[in-house]
Amino acid sequence: MSRKQVLSCIQPTGHMHFGNYFGAVANWVNLQEDYDCVYGVVDYHAMTMPYKVDKLRTTSWDLILNLAAVGVDPSNLFVQSLVPEHTELGWILSCFCSYGQLTRMTQFKDKSQQNTEESSDTFVSAGLFGYPVLQAADILIYKADYVPVGKDQSQHLELSRNIAQRFNNQVGKEYFVLPESLFTDTPKIKSTADPMRKMSKSAGEKHFINVFDSEERIRKQIRSAVTDAGDTPEGEMSPGVENLFELIKATGEHQQSYEDLIQQHNAGSLKYVDLKQVAADALVGLNRTFVENRAELASNKKELKNKIKQSSFEIRKQAQETLKEVKELVGLMNVRF
Repeated sequence: MSRKQVLSCIQPTGHMHFGNYFGAVANWVNLQEDYDCVYGVVDYHAMTMPYKVDKLRTTSWDLILNLAAVGVDPSNLFVQSLVPEHTELGWILSCFCSYGQLTRMTQFKDKSQQNTEESSDTFVSAGLFGYPVLQAADILIYKADYVPVGKDQSQHLELSRNIAQRFNNQVGKEYFVLPESLFTDTPKIKSTADPMRKMSKSAGEKHFINVFDSEERIRKQIRSAVTDAGDTPEGEMSPGVENLFELIKATGEHQQSYEDLIQQHNAGSLKYVDLKQVAADALVGLNRTFVENRAELASNKKELKNKIKQSSFEIRKQAQETLKEVKELVGLMNVRF
């Protein structure tokens, strides 16, 4: 029996931090065992917000290197701009999506507000407004059965399903698979500097821990982690302490220490210095393995680039076939007409 197909994508926006890793990428690695996976580095999407032109290609390759270092199979990876069928299908699907649907996308509202707050330039690109349709094309072009999503992304997947259904209805054929959410047990990692907000690069350096950073810096960030602001009711776990426990649990290491520390917390005898020590040890254990893998891959970056170009070429074949069929269904000219 053929395996179900999973599609997931990530933007090349800089360092991979442990929030990214535990929240998405670790799941990518695990899903490879049970599904046929297609993972994209979506560099077109990275253009929707202000970016530095000379860094986009570099950050894209850096992300590929990082993904491979943490266990993503390069043969499952493609670069969006190497598969131009995404953008062509995106235009076609935009004709099956209403303006009103796009105005209701909460991420557009959030990101456009973030853009105007962070820059004196109030320019908000049409690309940012329309990118959910390109995101739908990313998913539908591979006829993915499942898309791993967080709760904050479910709105975009629902739009993809709506577009696919409208397309199917208009062409009179159940052509596109209606992709389903693949909700998995992924931890919600918070900033160690402010455990009331998620770990994020956009909040500043103290709010994220780079997966490939030095051991010294990782330990320093954990040592300075906020634990108890003094307003937590007695017997309850403060957000900062809960976040440190979540980090330990997410690594899958030091589980006995984790259980011991939980018992100490419940007994009211937990020492934060001990909790931070175990959290730092757990993160550094992963970090060492990933740094070693990355160094080995970086020593022969040309080989990795060739693999990604080849995998993008192979994955593109499926995208080309889908686009050919779509153009036939909607009445457009194909190469053979």
